[in-house]
Amino acid sequence: MTTSANPGSTGTGPATPRPPLTGGVVPPLVTPLTTDRTLDVPSFERLIGRLLAAGVDGLFVLGSTGEAAFCTDELRARVIREAVRAAAGRVPVLAGVIDTQTGRVLRQLDAAQEAGADAVVATAPFYAVTHTPQIRRHFEILGERADVPVYAYDIPLCVHTKLDPDMLVELGLGGVLAGVKDSSGDDISFRRLALRNRAEGGPLTLFTGHEVVVDGAYLAGAEGVVPGLANVDPDGYVRMHAAFRRGDWAAVRTEQDRLAALMEITRTASSVTGWGAGVGAFKTALMLQGVIAHNQLPEPFEALDGDDVEAVKAILGTAGLLPPSLPPLP
Repeated sequence: MTTSANPGSTGTGPATPRPPLTGGVVPPLVTPLTTDRTLDVPSFERLIGRLLAAGVDGLFVLGSTGEAAFCTDELRARVIREAVRAAAGRVPVLAGVIDTQTGRVLRQLDAAQEAGADAVVATAPFYAVTHTPQIRRHFEILGERADVPVYAYDIPLCVHTKLDPDMLVELGLGGVLAGVKDSSGDDISFRRLALRNRAEGGPLTLFTGHEVVVDGAYLAGAEGVVPGLANVDPDGYVRMHAAFRRGDWAAVRTEQDRLAALMEITRTASSVTGWGAGVGAFKTALMLQGVIAHNQLPEPFEALDGDDVEAVKAILGTAGLLPPSLPPLP
């Protein structure tokens, strides 16, 4: 469900705060790059326009799909400003403030608010080992500083810490957190989180970050989804969420099965694995669809080419997601 527009959000500083999102489809945007790895603003505008036309409920920039780990502070601020400008108050813009430790995250938080973000998304601290008491205090400090809603990002694959469900709900009850984006892959922990959240009256809005098990997450208690694959097929996730809202579980499953097959684009690359294969596939698909001009990745990664591009094209073709005439490759 989309929150009301916030016309005061201009990308030039904090505006009248929006209420937190209460669910829906919030794609984590890729960050389109030119061949010399600068922000490709026209491609970014086309991507945002396409997502808004599909009916998404929010935009999440500078997550894992959005290359937060690769961006300079200057590029992070520009990405947020451009997203806020292009969204023009139609949906909230959530910005990742992902950094190693609390002091650095606070700097990212201040910059995101100054750039006009409507909410921020933070992981647990990483690099230096932390445990639940320090993680709790980390989020409390962010909540004390923030003038916008704060969402916790549970992604232990990258930060090597699993967020405790009880702690998250307690932080929700205390007004520190507005919600959680769960990318942990731990279905048991997510169920525990959903059950505890429901028992406490739902202080948190729960989102899943896993593209191929959204139907199961909805059944468990998620109210929304943050799918990288929505860059490529936003309409599918919007249709699935609408089916979930009306209780049409057969339609939810049918759409999820189709999207799971499409997600195979992230498994086709032979030149790279892991993050580069996934985001590289998303960018390659968007280039083939004519949405972004290039599929460039940040250093030290190289853009997918050759057989890797052909493999993505084949899956898009089977899914009916290629335009009638393909744009020329750069």
